[in-house]
Amino acid sequence: MSKIADLKVISRTSTQHYKSAPENLPEIAKQLGVAHILEGSVQKSGDIVRVNVQLIKAANDSHLWADTFDRKLTDILSVESEVAKAIAEQLRAHLTGQEEEAIAAKPTDNPEAYDAYLRGLAYTLKTTTSPANALAAQKYLREAVRLDPKFALSWALLSYADAVGYIIQSLQPTVALREEARQAAETALTLQPNLGEAVLAKGYYHYACLKDYDTAVRYFEQARPLLPNSSRIPESLAYLTRRRGQWDRSESYFNEAERLDPRNVTVLNEHAGSYIMLRRFPEALRKLDQVLNIVPDDADTLTFKAAIAQAEGDLPRAAALLAPLHPNADDSYGLEIQVYQAILERRPAQITPRLKEILTKPDPALGYLNGELRFWLGWAQEAAGDHAAAQESWQQARSELESFLKEQPKNYLLMGDLALTNMGLGDKAAALALSEQAIAANPIEKDALTGPIPIEILARVAAQMGEPDRATAALQKLLLIPYAGAFPAGPLTPALLRLDPMFDPLRNDPRFEKLMNGQPPKTANK
Repeated sequence: MSKIADLKVISRTSTQHYKSAPENLPEIAKQLGVAHILEGSVQKSGDIVRVNVQLIKAANDSHLWADTFDRKLTDILSVESEVAKAIAEQLRAHLTGQEEEAIAAKPTDNPEAYDAYLRGLAYTLKTTTSPANALAAQKYLREAVRLDPKFALSWALLSYADAVGYIIQSLQPTVALREEARQAAETALTLQPNLGEAVLAKGYYHYACLKDYDTAVRYFEQARPLLPNSSRIPESLAYLTRRRGQWDRSESYFNEAERLDPRNVTVLNEHAGSYIMLRRFPEALRKLDQVLNIVPDDADTLTFKAAIAQAEGDLPRAAALLAPLHPNADDSYGLEIQVYQAILERRPAQITPRLKEILTKPDPALGYLNGELRFWLGWAQEAAGDHAAAQESWQQARSELESFLKEQPKNYLLMGDLALTNMGLGDKAAALALSEQAIAANPIEKDALTGPIPIEILARVAAQMGEPDRATAALQKLLLIPYAGAFPAGPLTPALLRLDPMFDPLRNDPRFEKLMNGQPPKTANK
């Protein structure tokens, strides 16, 4: 139904958090901005499936239409087309020839492949983009296209999931992953050239894997008329314009995505992330509270709130938010923010047993992130005064991290981890060289969002390795621009400069004192 431009259809991402049989339909319709609600149930007995569907006018809770479909399991996919057509007729929606074709097309004739696709889809819609969820989505979508190699919709979603995992590194950003994303998108397009999801996937591959923004925009705009109700297009454009440093345009695309999909927690969280990068913390908190109204006690959202508290220098508030959370290794962001909190509080000894426990059985699926966690363990040990243990952790971290560079030659985050690890080991030349290498691998001109991260790494290395001029020059630049932040608390703020022990060597430098007191220079060195 979402393929019909004449209808406004709210996405599954917004409706999935309601109960399956909600009581107050008028209130839900108001929250979603719709006039009608489609309810239904599915019962299965042997290979026979009964689908009950009813269309309800939300304002007065009256039934406009209802029907029951009894089908064999192998015919179940045709019911979707029948229901969509019936509803379009009831609502007097005009269908173009292309829309009729899109509705009539069955995604696959293989129920097992469709089942695997739906499981993969469910993992892509989770509130967290953890490695565990990314790997599960990938596994089911690969299974779906194995069972039906002509399943274009699943090829498209596999490409999209791969590309998302590549750019945010919930999957290891290898050349092989990038290649799978490309091939899956091209396979989907070859099978169904007019499939909106396939066109979108090709665009997302160009955006996420190649940072070829002009080509990506062309594909996104081509997908728009094919997916008239999809929030994913403005969402993708919000991400793309943000990386181009077009923060105001990005904001308007986020607002468009939220109008189409008002309860999509991924979009709301990412929008909050933009506000954090812009250091607009009150607006970020309001957005995160919207998420908590939809998914109360969501761990990722509480972690974001803790990051804001750290950035504002309010460690007691951050500690209170983090106290009930117990992240595992596959939630590296959640885990690292706990470690950072202990280090900012100057009580690092309290976190080392947890890190050691996790690293006794590292999950190979996490790839270089295990080495990253080992760097944090070394930092916590060093901050606690256990120099010998820290050196041992860093030696191990360095050898683990180096083993991934060959497969991930463009991974600037991996280079940053190696720079910091070499810094800990006292290898100034290697630490500075790796920082510069990371800056070259992800130039700020190509990526305003994450391009500054290697510059922050350089500032940290320079501060620790007796290069105060380089450190303060980098910090002056960073405090004037929005960006994602090298550490979990987000972009550097004067409060973080006051708290973070990595900057202790600069404490007596008058230039650094000005920055700590929130007096950055008047102009940015772009």
